[in-house]
Amino acid sequence: MIDSIYPILILTLKVAGFATLIGSLLGILIGYFLARANFWGKNLLDTILTLPMVLPPTVLGYYLLTVIGQKSMFGQWLSSTFGIRLIFTWQAAVIAATIVAFPLILKPARAAFEDVNREYEQAASMLGVSKIAIFFRVTLPLAWRGVLSGVLLAFARALGEFGATLMVAGATQKTQTLSIAIYRAYNSFDYDTANYLVLITSIVCICILMTATFLNPRKPRL
Repeated sequence: MIDSIYPILILTLKVAGFATLIGSLLGILIGYFLARANFWGKNLLDTILTLPMVLPPTVLGYYLLTVIGQKSMFGQWLSSTFGIRLIFTWQAAVIAATIVAFPLILKPARAAFEDVNREYEQAASMLGVSKIAIFFRVTLPLAWRGVLSGVLLAFARALGEFGATLMVAGATQKTQTLSIAIYRAYNSFDYDTANYLVLITSIVCICILMTATFLNPRKPRL
């Protein structure tokens, strides 16, 4: 039985918010890099970064456990040096949600940057504008629709992340996001709570997807 819905919603928004923020920063920067740079192994790098979209959640969870788990080198270092234990915490849920949501920002961001007319950037460069200023004053404003669409999709994905989160954060009261709460409610035969949480999640995701579609409409074919 779930005592209160409010703490679950707050934790879910906190986890999804942090995951989207971290994923957005990385996705936008790496997406811009892939859109502009040419180097050997570019497609391989893009493939590796996109893997979380297709890998089973249990595989992602296993990878995370081998990296941040208590028996991993990094996990032991965090524990012995700073006394930090990531496993079975909401921070672990953020890490899992970030990795799962990251490709949903990377792909639209890269596509949006590739669609920007390079002549605008070249004109700004000829006027003496720095590369950083060109990015924020020219490139990003022209690509903002595609980038924001990816951010919204990533937020929706982070809201519903379950598999990898279950493996690294567990199904405890302290790490109970919406998806975990639905899982626990169903297993406890609390179908009313499960139905209510499913309805909330579905409505929020539908609204986000509709907004993302509006921001990045399909171009008519000629």
